Amino acid sequence: MDNYNVIIRPLVTEQGMHFASTRNAYTFEVNPKSNKVQIRNAVEKLYNVKVVEVRTANVRGKPRRRGRHFGRTKNWKKAVVVLHEDFHIDVF
Repeated sequence: MDNYNVIIRPLVTEQGMHFASTRNAYTFEVNPKSNKVQIRNAVEKLYNVKVVEVRTANVRGKPRRRGRHFGRTKNWKKAVVVLHEDFHIDVF
């Protein structure tokens, strides 16, 4: 799997920015078929940083309703990547 197919997008949320500033941890939406080693290699190659730890979670889609029709949002995978203290990623 290509590095650009592993990392889909960075998640820019209020809690994510707090973790980035206090714990040097960044959150990404990743390909559901990717594993921790692929995520680590992709972040290190794309952002030129040193990764210390990778945590992943499969996020279930939420039920949604539009009128009388019921559906779900898509399931996706989230990865929290902790960087070495000497490195950081400029999200903006």
